[in-house]
Amino acid sequence: MHLRDRFEYATAQDPALNYCLWDYPSPAPAEDKFRSVNLLYQSFDYTGIDARAYDIVDALRDGIGPFRTVYGTKKLGDRLAWEFYFYDYKRRERDVSISRVLDVLRPFAPCAIQPNENLPYFMFSLDLDHALALGQHGLDVVHMYVGNPGSAVSSGIAYALRPDGATLENFYFFFDAPTQMADVAKKVTSSAHFDDLRCPLERVLVPELVGCRTICVANKQTHDCIYFSGVDVDQLLWFLEHLAYPRPIVDFVRENRGELDHLLFDVGFDYRWERGGFTILKSGYYGVF
Repeated sequence: MHLRDRFEYATAQDPALNYCLWDYPSPAPAEDKFRSVNLLYQSFDYTGIDARAYDIVDALRDGIGPFRTVYGTKKLGDRLAWEFYFYDYKRRERDVSISRVLDVLRPFAPCAIQPNENLPYFMFSLDLDHALALGQHGLDVVHMYVGNPGSAVSSGIAYALRPDGATLENFYFFFDAPTQMADVAKKVTSSAHFDDLRCPLERVLVPELVGCRTICVANKQTHDCIYFSGVDVDQLLWFLEHLAYPRPIVDFVRENRGELDHLLFDVGFDYRWERGGFTILKSGYYGVF
């Protein structure tokens, strides 16, 4: 199927949701413009991923409903990969569970993990790459997120679930960008992986992106990460160019700017200060289907 034949167009009933499935007011009328899933399809098409990747998207929507899956298109060095995120803030009374999604995906990617559905998680994610799309391996890890009571801001803790148990992965802290920038700066500089006396804070709190709605700072095992939520299409374009995404990815957004101006996007990058320099380890942009 040709890429254009896969494109989907927004209706007046489409929700406007960020990468946490939180509502936001659209900055422009949405009807008959691109849905954000078209960016996912374009990244699939650019990489030449197996057609089963599109079938996985269809299966997830059929299995849990539309606008309930967040995708991230990730740039890791010179390659692209993807991650799918699932939220249900009802926790133990959840409808979208790890077990349910693994059952939906079993025809494409078997998984030996047996999740404990008694745990009060509100989110989980799964990785997709070319080999999984080809059926060359199954799902060997589920990233599960629980709350972080006691934090002064919205916060979460991520664990990696594997057949042999769970290991701690990351801590996440969400800040209101317009009112809590000083707290964001303190969070960024309170880290073993960033030296603000040797590296300008603007390398992380990028001036072109801080004019957003929410900033999330994540502390990971070997580095840190920052996410900017609620950036417009022009900020997305800046991000893609600055992070050296493949030219067809950048050009697609630029050429279809008018089809995307009703959306707000979420972007982020993993980073650390190492051997006297600032390094971006990977990055990603996010949408919903």
